[in-house]
Amino acid sequence: MAGGGRPINVLNVAEKPSVAKSVAGILSKNQGLRIREGRSRYNKIYEFNYSIRGQPCHMLMTSVTGHLMELDFDERYRKWHSCDPADLYHAPVRKHVPEDKKDIKKTLEEEARRCQWLVLWLDCDREGENIAFEVIEVCRAVNCHLVLRRARFSALIDREIHQAVQNLVDPNQWFADAVDARQEIDLRIGASFTRFQTMLLKNFHIDSVTDDRNLVLSYGPCQFPTLGFVVERYWEIQAHESEEFWTINCSHKSEEGTATFSWMRGHLFDYTSAVIIYEMCVQEPTATVTKVRQQEKLKYPPYPLSTIELEKRASRYFRMSSEHTMKVAEDLYQAGFISYPRTETDSFSSGTNLH
Repeated sequence: MAGGGRPINVLNVAEKPSVAKSVAGILSKNQGLRIREGRSRYNKIYEFNYSIRGQPCHMLMTSVTGHLMELDFDERYRKWHSCDPADLYHAPVRKHVPEDKKDIKKTLEEEARRCQWLVLWLDCDREGENIAFEVIEVCRAVNCHLVLRRARFSALIDREIHQAVQNLVDPNQWFADAVDARQEIDLRIGASFTRFQTMLLKNFHIDSVTDDRNLVLSYGPCQFPTLGFVVERYWEIQAHESEEFWTINCSHKSEEGTATFSWMRGHLFDYTSAVIIYEMCVQEPTATVTKVRQQEKLKYPPYPLSTIELEKRASRYFRMSSEHTMKVAEDLYQAGFISYPRTETDSFSSGTNLH
């Protein structure tokens, strides 16, 4: 980036209004920060002056609200009886901006027309990268000369945000394509199976349903296989026949502590045999130690930034659902207390001040 010269207009786009407000406040230090309304009442526009690597910039910061576009089939395939459900695996699909996001699209188009750079402040995960390319598609359609840059940050704190804007990178097309592929797979499988099983089973009477005409048996590509695992495990538990067993426990107490001895035989399912062996032990209380093996065991701390581990511990210790846990984590992230909770990593960045 060349430093100095005339100020350039930079359009900055965040993933949600709260993030746009936080980033604008940090970069402007709340000095000379001007706020105006966009086309969408929820997505305001923040204006301030800033310098990126010596280049004077007039920054315009706004936001989207998650995904800007939806993936859907062409019009002729949207009606349930328009085709065989199997045809949906080959039917053309397209991305479009839905009606409830048209105001956000207009704001991006109006601001992009008078800007030279587009800086993407979307969340640093694959989903965020995909939303970034949705924003690029809308902005590039009205201004093909936009210079594209990506800000990578993991926490809404001063040092991270300033470092991100001074070290802008290119957006990652591969990450965005991975999400496109997953969305298309989910759409094709979900729509085809939902239509198939709903139309197939509509002639069956389901006691819990009051209005069969509006019955939709939805199929989720992730939820249904997971439900299968849960049901299979439930059947295994129900089919299990418990059986009594006996085992002999032995321990020795001394000044150095308690030594617990394990029995290689494990469980005995015959009570009489267990009693006979126990009586033999009582009659001969003296034992000879033939071998001592000493082993050092290391207990490692949990991985940092692990969302799954966070959800497991919140559930175990606080009885919090995954949804509630992620809502709390999101609030803590936006308040600047923790790093982004959905980042797919288990290590801190090299510039993180761990103290």
